[in-house]
Amino acid sequence: MTQLAQTPRPDFAAPSAASSREAVGAKGRRIVGIDALRGLVMALMIVDHVREYFYLHAQVSDPVVISATPPSLFFTRFAAHLCAPVFVILTGVAAWLYGQRHGGRKAASSFLFKRGLFLLVLELTVINFAWTFTLLPRTYYFQVIGAIGLSMMVLSALLYLPRPALLTFALLVIFGHNLLDPIHFEAGQPGQALWALLHDRGFIALPWGAQLKTSYPVLPWMGVIALGFAVGPWFSSQVAPAVRRRRLLLASASSVGLFVLLRLINVYGEPLPWSPGATPMETVMSFVNLTKYPPSLDFLLLTLGVGAGLLALLDKAPASLTSTLAVFGAAPLFFYVVHLYLLLHAMNKLALLTFGPNQGALFSLPNVSALWLMALLTTVPMWFACRAFAALKARSSSPWMSYL
Repeated sequence: MTQLAQTPRPDFAAPSAASSREAVGAKGRRIVGIDALRGLVMALMIVDHVREYFYLHAQVSDPVVISATPPSLFFTRFAAHLCAPVFVILTGVAAWLYGQRHGGRKAASSFLFKRGLFLLVLELTVINFAWTFTLLPRTYYFQVIGAIGLSMMVLSALLYLPRPALLTFALLVIFGHNLLDPIHFEAGQPGQALWALLHDRGFIALPWGAQLKTSYPVLPWMGVIALGFAVGPWFSSQVAPAVRRRRLLLASASSVGLFVLLRLINVYGEPLPWSPGATPMETVMSFVNLTKYPPSLDFLLLTLGVGAGLLALLDKAPASLTSTLAVFGAAPLFFYVVHLYLLLHAMNKLALLTFGPNQGALFSLPNVSALWLMALLTTVPMWFACRAFAALKARSSSPWMSYL
């Protein structure tokens, strides 16, 4: 697993700001939709992490190199782009709901700060070890859970702003952060560490000789989580479901429409311009080939727009579908840690023992279809494990369970 230890890139699994119990309203229908959407993107995250562990002969970059990536692999990777933006904005929504049920902004702020700090510690210990299997690595990775943790801590202060001011902050960050792309600092320059953490992927030297790689620069995610908190009132029990769905569909159409417009103009919103390809498929792939680290404006417009549309659809989806997906969404942190430790690592080692290495010292699946099949098989034990953990959490009176 040496190659895997060198390039950990989780795309989406992150804990919500409140458990399913804490976010359920009087009837719970709209919150089941939130958990269902969270569960859906977690299933897509499984696909992408199976790709990381079992499709080693065809690793892809972000943005993807079109000429070297077949459409099946491109769109497998593209589907996983939904994970981080949807999860972060739902964390903001869940934080607003938590405050409504537990005493307002002060309660939400306290919970966000403590949970965010917990996630930062978890990222640098348990999660880093899950990806590297090294107790004292030379490189620590600041990835999605760390980015959400730090964003939650920042939101714990921002939420005291009036809602219009918070919404303005969110939109300014989301729409304006690409103006900062030309700013770079060399290693050792004053401000380099802070800028690497906020906007420019890079390495931060640590006092004991190791380094921190900022895989998920956090500034854009601060805007996304603040946007989630600002639209939290859409999910109030005082808002009729039909009204909420109309708002979500309007937000979805506006966001995707603006993405298309900006992408057609090809001037601002995405550092990598698109260009016509040799085939119509290559042109489509180039058009939606977007920067995730940090997430460009176009990346966020497309993924958040699609996410809003999916949430509106899930709000009217059959209960059998939403309740099945919500099992994952009700135990996201448990899901994330367990699938890394007990499934992907264990399955990879089992495959090596059973079939032997076929890509250097590692085992790799033969095609994208096999990748999706393995991901499907992986979700089955995870579904039962998440259901059992959610039941345990519901029975527990321990305050620590609210952090898991």
